[in-house]
Amino acid sequence: MAASAEQFRGQARLPRCASPLRYDLRLCPDLAACAFSGSAAVDVAVSAPTRFLVLNAAELADLAPSEVAQFEEDEILVIGFDKDLPIGEGVLKMDFTGTLNDQMRGFYRSKYEYKGESRNMAVTQFEAADARRCFPCWDEPAFKAKFKLTLEVPSDLVALSNMPVIKETVHGPLKTIYYEESPLMSTYLVAIVVGLFDYIEGSTLEGTKVCVYTQVGKSNQGKFALDVAVKSLDLYKDYFATPYPLPKLDMVAIPDFAAGAMENYGLVTYRETALLYDELLSSASNKQQVAITVAHELAHQWFGNLVTMEWWTHLWLNEGFASWVSYLAVEALFPEWNNWTQFLDETTSGLRLDALAESHPIEVEINHASEIDAIFDSISYDKGASVIRMLQSYLGAERFQKALASYIKKYAYSNAKTEDLWAVLEEETGEPVKDLMTTWTKQQGYPVIYAKLDGHDLHLEQTQFLSDGSSGPGLWIVPITSCCGSYDAQKKFLLNSKTDKVHIDFTTSQSAEGDKGQNSWIKLNIDQTGFYRVKYDDELAAGLEKAIKAKKLSLNDKIGIVEDSYSLSVARKQTLTSLLRLLNAYRNESDYTVLSHVTSVCLGIDKISVDATPELCRDIKQLLINLLLSAAKTLGWDPKDGESHLDVMLRSLLLIALVKLGHDETINEGVRRFHIFVKDRKTNLLPPDTRKASYLAVMRTVSTSNRAGYDALLKIYRETAEAQEKSRILGSLSSCPDKDIVLEALNFMLTDEVRNQDAFYILGGIGLEGREVAWAWLKENWDHVLKTWPSSSLISDFVKSTVSRFTTEEKATEVSEFFAGKIKPSFERALKQSLERVRISERWIESIRSEPNLAQTVQELLQHGV
Repeated sequence: MAASAEQFRGQARLPRCASPLRYDLRLCPDLAACAFSGSAAVDVAVSAPTRFLVLNAAELADLAPSEVAQFEEDEILVIGFDKDLPIGEGVLKMDFTGTLNDQMRGFYRSKYEYKGESRNMAVTQFEAADARRCFPCWDEPAFKAKFKLTLEVPSDLVALSNMPVIKETVHGPLKTIYYEESPLMSTYLVAIVVGLFDYIEGSTLEGTKVCVYTQVGKSNQGKFALDVAVKSLDLYKDYFATPYPLPKLDMVAIPDFAAGAMENYGLVTYRETALLYDELLSSASNKQQVAITVAHELAHQWFGNLVTMEWWTHLWLNEGFASWVSYLAVEALFPEWNNWTQFLDETTSGLRLDALAESHPIEVEINHASEIDAIFDSISYDKGASVIRMLQSYLGAERFQKALASYIKKYAYSNAKTEDLWAVLEEETGEPVKDLMTTWTKQQGYPVIYAKLDGHDLHLEQTQFLSDGSSGPGLWIVPITSCCGSYDAQKKFLLNSKTDKVHIDFTTSQSAEGDKGQNSWIKLNIDQTGFYRVKYDDELAAGLEKAIKAKKLSLNDKIGIVEDSYSLSVARKQTLTSLLRLLNAYRNESDYTVLSHVTSVCLGIDKISVDATPELCRDIKQLLINLLLSAAKTLGWDPKDGESHLDVMLRSLLLIALVKLGHDETINEGVRRFHIFVKDRKTNLLPPDTRKASYLAVMRTVSTSNRAGYDALLKIYRETAEAQEKSRILGSLSSCPDKDIVLEALNFMLTDEVRNQDAFYILGGIGLEGREVAWAWLKENWDHVLKTWPSSSLISDFVKSTVSRFTTEEKATEVSEFFAGKIKPSFERALKQSLERVRISERWIESIRSEPNLAQTVQELLQHGV
């Protein structure tokens, strides 16, 4: 048997000769012993002669039947029979045991406090390939089956699964709960949660019951998410023209949770920060985060759960769509949040990652289960969502919606590939969707469009944009949009060759005097709906700069211009000098969405200037502070009655940026307010929205000989029960300029006072002063880190946040040498991307040092730019 079972070793996917129709599962978690036992009876359809059943299992023991080969590295189980199985249906029965692990994947345990004592809850997290850690199964999205679950749990606990309970029988300390059978679904969406909870409930217009489960005593913090959930379900039912497919929807806050949330069918799990909102304790950005996360997970109930990707290569169909459509829902629910402009945060992060040579196409080949985790990244989510927005914008909202509804109807309860979606869209609209979109999903990267004006002709040329300044070989079919002097007359066409030219009619933009110079500007990629960058010639760039000062451009276009200029500067396609001049045009800006991009560009310039031009670094800081100061002074530290949600967000954004840029006045005020807050936690001088700025200000002033601020923050951390407050503090501790304090913060992360899921907050807070000590710390603790944070998303954070902050080839070599022989698929891509970022920074620094007019420009802008 063992010899002939060898044929199944090392295969990317399971053989197709047998598939499951229905699982009857019984699970008994033992929360005290951190273990579980279970049994499965699976109805299996054999479609081709075979002597073997091949399915997935990992970290499970006591498996019967007898003739079994387990290939641990492939996580498969091969069951051999004496002769070929008859074609048709049979039942496979198995008993097994497993551990309730502490790694936030499979069937795991999460700690919570109840009446002062620590307890375990049992939770599942199966995406991508971890259902196999709970029960033996065909653990691939295309093997959809029906699931009938039975749980045996302590009588006093709440036990939830995907479907409603049919009946419950109690036997003393234990109860057995029987759940309704599910519709056809993939294994990664099966879910179980067992613990002590309070809940609140609501109902959709169709009468679907929606519940939010929280830790005991926190149910009022679930109200906001419940409201968003009910309204989103109603909205999606209309948008996809298909009712919500299940009888109920539960949403649960889990204290230990690796991702942000998980869309399990009918039982969505969240980390607490992504589901709970408290008027008094949460910030405006927390509120937004909850709304967008809930809308994202509920979009999956259609896009992902009802229609599921055929294989992980098509993950972006799940994630890109859920991200895009969550903005659509939140825009409808909270129009005052200006959500489609905030969507450019997603586009920006997609563009930044995809400008690396070590990026990957949206559709990426997956040859082993160990590779899946690493593609849950900004390409699948943010680039995925952005190319969908580009396509919707090209096809028009109405045609696009109709086609999506047809696609959902056609593939409901089954699986689809990317080309299936293109085929439906093409059929419904008659547009060349497949040819257009294949250039965006099957090749990595995106173009920069060079725009040059020659008389009335605008010459366009596309070339693949890379942050290292080289140009890649890619060619795209690019939906180009343009306008001249006004948004009234817009042109739109497909650029499907390397070069092209457009005739520009200046009459629309001429002033009464017929003067085309003063008033004319040409903007490509209107409102940034396209996933590409634009490099304007000097004349066109000057026109846009004037248009920004004259307030002629939309918010989205102002964002696009500053983001493109920053990236072109990093890639050495324009000077830092010209970028600083452009930024000066934004000095009277007061809109949150625009300033959130301007501040991120300012902080990027500040970081590079420390290494590139130490002698100018103080003046550059002052220049960037001047740019943000007037908006910050207008808002001040204290909230105003009736101010907008976006102004509340802006206050926090600007104060944090000014603290990071070292603005003394802001730092002193932050420290002053902190001291009052420490004495009186209810003071209105430090509401949740300005706390992060204050905590960062305190940490700027802390040192080994003056550590009271650090200790005060730790005390607040230990006393608060709020996950959002804990995350604010963790994100501040490591930002200290004193290396010994940074080391202390990193070691604090290894104690059991910090949940493993929260490590990334401390890692994310490390500043330039802490980079050397953080790298030394990582080398020393690497084996422990790898064991404690095995999943790709968590281990990648350690690599990215320590390596990416360096800017020399010498350091890149040192990092490569350390990791030689230690590389695993879970962080290989993150490491390559981080090393590439180091080398990009080094080249940018060289280029900045050779700019002849930088020092002079900085002085000019300092004197006249106010």
